[in-house]
Amino acid sequence: MQFTEEELREQVSKLEGWKLEPSTLVRKYMFNEYMKGIAFVDEVAAISEAFEHHPHITVDYKTVVLRLSTLGEDGLTALDIRQAHEFNEAFEKNR
Repeated sequence: MQFTEEELREQVSKLEGWKLEPSTLVRKYMFNEYMKGIAFVDEVAAISEAFEHHPHITVDYKTVVLRLSTLGEDGLTALDIRQAHEFNEAFEKNR
């Protein structure tokens, strides 16, 4: 299910650190050590497999950027929002 623009903005406002780009949710996570970022990416991969929904992941030294969208829906869905919450929880554990 896709959100209306208003519903989407409301949902994103509840997601710490996430920004809305056209048809995509984006968050940049910063780590104080390279290996902490890599451990986070491992957890993101496990969460993604459980959801059967995979983000675009960029690793640049101590920075990890995640981009979420649902290609089959041409935008963002409740699945993307739930997954973003899970990624934020993983980040809190891996800081």
